[in-house]
Amino acid sequence: MNSEPLLEVEDLDVHFGTEQGLLGRFFGDDSVVRAVDDVSLEIGEDDVVALVGESGCGKTTLGKAMIGLQEPTNGSVRYRGQDIWEARTGESEIPYSKIRRSLQMIHQDAGNSLDPNRTVFENLSPALKKWRPELNLVERRELVQTMLETVGLTPASDYASRYPHQLSGGEAQRTVVVRAMLLEPDLILADEAVSALDVSLRVNMMNLLLDLQDMFSTSFVFISHNMSNARYLAGKADGRIAVMYLGRIVEIGPPDEIINNPQHPYTKSLIWATSGLSEIDEPIESPPLREIDVPDPEDPPSGCRFHTRCPEAREACTEESPELTPVGETPRHEAACYYARDDREYWNSDPLPGLEGESGGGSERDPRSAGAD
Repeated sequence: MNSEPLLEVEDLDVHFGTEQGLLGRFFGDDSVVRAVDDVSLEIGEDDVVALVGESGCGKTTLGKAMIGLQEPTNGSVRYRGQDIWEARTGESEIPYSKIRRSLQMIHQDAGNSLDPNRTVFENLSPALKKWRPELNLVERRELVQTMLETVGLTPASDYASRYPHQLSGGEAQRTVVVRAMLLEPDLILADEAVSALDVSLRVNMMNLLLDLQDMFSTSFVFISHNMSNARYLAGKADGRIAVMYLGRIVEIGPPDEIINNPQHPYTKSLIWATSGLSEIDEPIESPPLREIDVPDPEDPPSGCRFHTRCPEAREACTEESPELTPVGETPRHEAACYYARDDREYWNSDPLPGLEGESGGGSERDPRSAGAD
């Protein structure tokens, strides 16, 4: 990764207000959903980051904010050093039109993102007319057909004349991939781009995305709730997996480190829920969670947001949210967890009620048991 990031997210918040019924409207008592809360992340040139986490954790909201489709409440998103929202509302060194063209998205539901009353070519051509006006009709058609052939939709002339209802799910997904790639963007947000496909087609689609990433040196942010898909995509591209929980990134690092040396208890729970994923010799038999239900995002827990479900939680975890810090075997691996970094405040505080004598009670990882002072 180059020293100068392609895209930089700093202290990003995206909060949504929600009305609390008639009484809430009368008294002006609106609550706030902290969909993304204080997230910082850098994406480099030719980079791949897979965002994973439970539904509702903020993955898609973060992704849309990164490419300028969701305005942040606080913080900044910079493309090649230029704040994209400042570019949108005023003068900037990089025109907003260039930023918008450089940041594209592949939607989860390919069928609904295509106009059913237009052919494949008619669905793909408008982007070229807007962003590449120097091309005439013949040149646009040639370029579309070339890209259709690149993603395996052959004969391309036949597919270009089809309507969306004449495409299979995999063919429709390849079509929206072409639409994103036609503009030769610097970064593509792929939002659950393979989740709607049959299992037999997922690997083929992921390989296609990786081939295009290598061919065009495009950076990708993949959003997925499936840890296996995240491992495959990020692993093949020497990228990273970023684990989100209740609006925050709680762990990020190379796929092998995340899967085989997870440092955050929430990451461990995601790996436990994905059979055959980890290479750890002794799999955990019971779910590494105290509670199954996710807390209300309108009223998140104090301190570390995972402490209400964490089997390792102590009093220190309820008081202050830990920052991402290096852990594991590589500086690219970071976790926001006191337990992971053997923090003195953590070890000197009491386990939460109900954890005495359990895994959260200390023992194996407690540095004091190893003679630490």
